[in-house]
Amino acid sequence: MNMIPLSVPQSIPPFGIDMNTVISAVSNLINVAILAVVLAFLLYRPVRDVLRKRTERISRQLQQADDEMTRAMELRQQYEQKIEEIDREREELLGEARKQAADTSRRLLSEAKTEADAVKERAARTVEMEWERAESQMRTAIIDVSSLMAEKFVKLAINKETHDNLLNEAMSDLEGMTWRD
Repeated sequence: MNMIPLSVPQSIPPFGIDMNTVISAVSNLINVAILAVVLAFLLYRPVRDVLRKRTERISRQLQQADDEMTRAMELRQQYEQKIEEIDREREELLGEARKQAADTSRRLLSEAKTEADAVKERAARTVEMEWERAESQMRTAIIDVSSLMAEKFVKLAINKETHDNLLNEAMSDLEGMTWRD
């Protein structure tokens, strides 16, 4: 057995790490580096392809979203144009309807006025005719009453000869007379 004399001091590695630990750490580092190179060599392309495909898929989705947004904006613009056209057409139709209503109103008022004038004229003619008829009836009645009164007066006061003279006189007066309205 080898014995180390007690008096010989042992060398202490720096930072209190022995050589086995250093060798183990270096070998682990080399193993990790080799594993990283092997994994990079084996997995770099597949991971890169997956990432590229994912990037392309996201790009396509973004492009589709942009296309759909563009289509949506176009549809919105078309919708707004159609709404404006509908509003314009509605205003035109309302204007025409108002114009037709005003024309119809004017026409109906004109017809009503014409009809009212005709009714007034017929009423005036009817009143005038009734007035003339009443006047005629009154004249006839007055003549009849006058004739009766004259006949009674003549019977009482006048003899046949005087009666004939008065009758001839009245007849000659009546022939020259005109009726007034």
